[in-house]
Amino acid sequence: MQINEVKDLISQFDGSSLREFSYATNEFTLAFSKNNGAVTPSATSPAAPLVATEVMPTQSAEVSVPVTVSAPEVSPAAIAEGDVVTSPLVGVAYLKSAPDKSDFIAVGDTVKKGQTLLIIEAMKVMNEIPAPRDGVVTEILVQAEAMVEYGEELVRIK
Repeated sequence: MQINEVKDLISQFDGSSLREFSYATNEFTLAFSKNNGAVTPSATSPAAPLVATEVMPTQSAEVSVPVTVSAPEVSPAAIAEGDVVTSPLVGVAYLKSAPDKSDFIAVGDTVKKGQTLLIIEAMKVMNEIPAPRDGVVTEILVQAEAMVEYGEELVRIK
């Protein structure tokens, strides 16, 4: 992707009502966020370990959105046991039903088949993601209010 294409995406994102946007290929991940705080890459399928680098666009009066270009870091010791629940759609992941409520699950929780693990919002529709089987949550692979892609790993259940 050329820098002028990135600048065009930044401009379009800045003028939109979107709060977060991400674009990924086999070679890189591009993520924009208007939310306060740092953008953290979510886990994707294992690839060759690469170090994440942060790229800041040239400063202008109209664009001040940080851009993060990264690749996932995978360590053999960091891989947990269990089956992975993947996202059935593209959207925003929510770990709780409302801001003042507690998370649906936490690492170490025992879950039953059909129990809600998290919610993915797509086109203003809240889609509950159920546990595919009984088990124990060994890892939560997505952060609250993060954009998720189809097939992205969400939760690991042992």
